[in-house]
Amino acid sequence: MGYERQKDFGTPEVKSDEMVTLTIDGREVTVPAGTSVMRAAAESGGDIPKLCATDNMKSFGSCRLCLVEIEGARGTPASCTTPVAPGMQVKTQTPRLEKLRKGVMELYISDHPLDCLTCSANNDCELQDQAAAVGLRDVRYGYEGANHLGETTDTSNPYFDFDPSKCIVCSRCVRACDEVQGTFALTIDGRGFASMVSAGQSDDNFLSSECVSCGACVQACPTATLQEKNVKAIGKPERSVVTTCAYCGVGCTFRAEMRGEQLVRMVPWKDGKANHGHSCVKGRFAWGYANHQDRITKPMIRDSIDQPWQEVSWEEALDYAAGKIRKIKAEHGARALGGITSSRCTNEETFLVQKLIRAGFGSNNTDTCARVCHSPTGYGLSTTFGTSAGTQDFDSVMDSDVIMLIGANPTDAHPVFGSRIKQRLRQGAKMIVLDPRRIDLVKSPHIEAAHHLPLKPGTNVAVLTSIAHVIVTEGLANEEFIRERCDWDEYQDWARFVSDERHSPEFLEAVTGVPAETVREAARLFATGGNGAIYYGLGVTEHSQGSSTVMAIANLAMATGNIGRSGVGVNPLRGQNNVQGACDMGSFPHELPGYRHISQDDTRKLFEDDWGVTLDPEPGLRIPNMLDAAVDGTFKAIYIQGEDILQSDPDTHHVAAGLAAMECVIVHDLFLNETANYAHVFLPGSTFLEKEGTFTNAERRIQPVRRVMEPANGYEDWEVTQLLANAIGCEWDYSHPGEILAEIARLTPTFAGVTWDRVKSGEPLQWPVNDKAPQGSPIMHVDGFVRGKGKFVVTEYVPTDEKTGPRYPLLLTTGRILSQYNVGAQTRRTGNVVWHEEDLLEMHPTDAENRGLRDGDYARLASRAGETTLRVKVTDRVAPGVVYTTFHHPATQANVVTTDNSDWATNCPEYKVTAVQVTPSNGPSEWQEEYADLTARARRIAGEEMEPAE
Repeated sequence: MGYERQKDFGTPEVKSDEMVTLTIDGREVTVPAGTSVMRAAAESGGDIPKLCATDNMKSFGSCRLCLVEIEGARGTPASCTTPVAPGMQVKTQTPRLEKLRKGVMELYISDHPLDCLTCSANNDCELQDQAAAVGLRDVRYGYEGANHLGETTDTSNPYFDFDPSKCIVCSRCVRACDEVQGTFALTIDGRGFASMVSAGQSDDNFLSSECVSCGACVQACPTATLQEKNVKAIGKPERSVVTTCAYCGVGCTFRAEMRGEQLVRMVPWKDGKANHGHSCVKGRFAWGYANHQDRITKPMIRDSIDQPWQEVSWEEALDYAAGKIRKIKAEHGARALGGITSSRCTNEETFLVQKLIRAGFGSNNTDTCARVCHSPTGYGLSTTFGTSAGTQDFDSVMDSDVIMLIGANPTDAHPVFGSRIKQRLRQGAKMIVLDPRRIDLVKSPHIEAAHHLPLKPGTNVAVLTSIAHVIVTEGLANEEFIRERCDWDEYQDWARFVSDERHSPEFLEAVTGVPAETVREAARLFATGGNGAIYYGLGVTEHSQGSSTVMAIANLAMATGNIGRSGVGVNPLRGQNNVQGACDMGSFPHELPGYRHISQDDTRKLFEDDWGVTLDPEPGLRIPNMLDAAVDGTFKAIYIQGEDILQSDPDTHHVAAGLAAMECVIVHDLFLNETANYAHVFLPGSTFLEKEGTFTNAERRIQPVRRVMEPANGYEDWEVTQLLANAIGCEWDYSHPGEILAEIARLTPTFAGVTWDRVKSGEPLQWPVNDKAPQGSPIMHVDGFVRGKGKFVVTEYVPTDEKTGPRYPLLLTTGRILSQYNVGAQTRRTGNVVWHEEDLLEMHPTDAENRGLRDGDYARLASRAGETTLRVKVTDRVAPGVVYTTFHHPATQANVVTTDNSDWATNCPEYKVTAVQVTPSNGPSEWQEEYADLTARARRIAGEEMEPAE
């Protein structure tokens, strides 16, 4: 498609059942009450000149360019701040208005450099457009740039520049930072002609300020004041393709704007159902990894991991891999083979990988990182509600009165949704945060949580049970909802359980570390504060009691009646872009697509008849079981698409031992990642910019991924999997992901109504999409639970086996940071490294002082599983006795210290609770030095000189 800006209606859409009819320039127009005259004109095909107005922010009325005449009204009011009225007669173009607008525009131009021919925004500049729209042809006042003397262009940000000489002080960037992003990093300094935008304090620039580089200010700027460096370097885009972001589970929609085969910029799409035109630093700017020099685009093989890689043709690589698979299957049986699907690849690619393993390899040894992060969600919500997913769409939060956030950090891990939460809090909603760490949503500019419960890591179930104790014993449960929608006998059993004195906040205070009165106040607020919504993240699921915690959350929602309407619900915040889809597509060893157990004869027959094979009725191995079996000598080969288990999975030593013991490790990825250190076959992958298919976000929204550029490796990932399948004799003949989606729909009841045509047309489809819900299901469990009656489950608090003691007196918990993503394979290869060059260990000042550690010192972080070294960041964000780090950098390998403890129901690893000791260190540990040497040797490519490892 060609390139053109999306139409800007000037002011936000108004939702109202009351309609108003007025006349604009002789045309009768009907719009919802409360709509601005400007928007009414735009919706009827008109276009009133404007500079300070834009439709994702409240009207401002400062530029005076959008003046109109209204019959019976005095003066010439601004159309952006004037609401429509019945019978109103509006004129948008008269000689009087023409003269006024020219005069206003002349003043703007007189204070603006007239370098349009050499300006990077030439032909893509709203100031230029509006000057033409008002017919300005002459400027009587000379430009001297007096208001910007001494100011130089700020180039500190890696992605965009700030040129104050081109600023017209429309305040759009400031307002975008306030209203859309909610960071309040920008302001207007000075008065009159000396006014200018400032990023924070006088000595701040855009890099040192509180700016989070979401791009809202850049998108809002009508001139070249805030301009992306890429646009300056490459030029104005000439075409665009709408696609879906491949970072977190929010699932933002972007316009990928191209010039030839070069991607110029990613602009958040205003019609995106999940993001509504907003973005974060990762989705907006951090896509440069697609063209990074580390990218591997040719297949490679080697006989053993101590040899250099040999570049070969696709045919040679696939024949080599297929030969290994056939030989192992013949000698050791199908159960010696397995694979891992990716939560970053499309639904169609994930579906094919699990199909290859089941129908091609002949085993159910398929697993995914989705189990490693969110499998307790599947187990817990299936048990209580009857379905393995969140209950709401993201827009629902705008109807919430109380938001309970448990073990999640949306402003860092799900930034666009984090901004929506902040927006709702500024409108008056209350927040309860359960987190060992003081995240930004506890307190930041213009927002503050009503309650922060800084619980000890590992005590989620105890805290939630104590909240339930207060709700039940103080008579705050919604008995009407429970009797109508839930199993009353099970509720009574649960109510007796939580009412026991041993579950009171006072009794459990010593266990959780949360003051009893804080728990009581939070419980009362959630039960009586109106619409109560619960959002949670990996701080819930990645525990030995992850499944119990999810069920405790579901119990709390049912007990208070907060299910089945907008503004309430239970919602997991999925970490990666297609975690939900990876679960839906049958990536688990015990489940076929659609969460149906492999042992069910009728379900298995459905797939057997469609695929023309016989499937193993026995569940296969999960990742840790595959690694155990490899060490034992019974598991021999693995195909890993788009996952880096050596860095992301717990107990790094165990992962390394399992991979090293295998005869054939096939890695299908973009880069020689950490897992590829142990690989024998490397199949180059394609980025989300180079493929077609669908992602399913955290709100069950199925969205299109569209090819923006040709795959650098020659194939989309689904094609690579098909080539491997056919090399072992599968005879697949898919020609487009739409055909794979049709097969998914044919075999998966929740996807029955999903077609490629519906997806690519932009229809808002949230599964289930079927005969009962042909348009999808934005909110689940509206009239009743999927399972029938809601099931209350008794969740006994069982302390983790991971205990602190004299040797390991501190508790380590882990998380993510805004600028980096998961194992960092993508974001570490972009400008984002300027914000986070290494993983840091956060320590409370007391703990640091007791160990003689100061900010920036090297420290040894040791557990029962292993040790590593990293620098210390002293902060009171964490409580005494708790330390925190991220896991984005392989030089740190934080998971070398995490243990093999896991959730009792799903084996989800207990990343969030590790007993550790921290002591001063002089630098990298012996293991880190050995690992760096191994990495350098493992990444040698024959005929190339390898640079030393980082």
